[in-house]
Parts: sequence; C-alpha cells; structure tokens
Amino acid sequence: MKSIIFHLVPVAVSMIWLISYNNTCNVIALKGPDFLKFYMLLLTGFYLSVYALKFLNKALSKTTFYFLMTIFILGIVKLMRGLYLGKPIGYLLIILIIESVVILFYRFTYFNQKFK
Repeated sequence: MKSIIFHLVPVAVSMIWLISYNNTCNVIALKGPDFLKFYMLLLTGFYLSVYALKFLNKALSKTTFYFLMTIFILGIVKLMRGLYLGKPIGYLLIILIIESVVILFYRFTYFNQKFK
C-alpha cells in the first residue's frame, strides 16, 4: 500500500503542475514542449519515488512495474499522435528509448531477485 502512495505523489504533483500552468487536464492535447515538461516531471518524480522506496528498504512490487508501463504507454500515445499530425518527435523518441531500457533492466533485475 505504501508503494502505491509513493508512486501517486509524482502523479499528483505533475497533474497539479499541469492544471496550474496549462489550465487543462488533457495531457494528450498539450503542445510538444509543454508535454515534454509534464512527462519529464512525471518521470523524474516517479524515479525519485522508486529510489525513496529502495532507500527505505521496501521491496519493489509489481505496482512499480504497472506505473512504469502506464507512463510508457502515455508516451507512446503522444508519439503516435505526433506522428499522425506530422510534428517533430525526436526528444520524445529518445526519452522513450531510454525508458524502455530502464523497464527492461527493471524486469530482469526483479526476476533475478525473485528467483534467487
């Protein structure tokens, strides 16, 4: 339960930022630079919550993986929208590649710890 609360804090902070600075709740309709700011705020907060859980010696659960996948899918949806509209997607593509490497690293590390 604590891991869910730890992971919901960055989501809440990024949504508060979104509402206060862009006056919208629709993440997909954001322009490119605003979406990248939102996405990087969300990713940074999420990874800080993961490190906070590790610092407190709490086990990373499947909830962490589900949050990772949800954030990744949000980026994929925005990438597809950018491709469809013919917008530049270079920065988002680089972020998604790095994020996919982190997700693969997490999955292999999680399973190695689980089966030992």
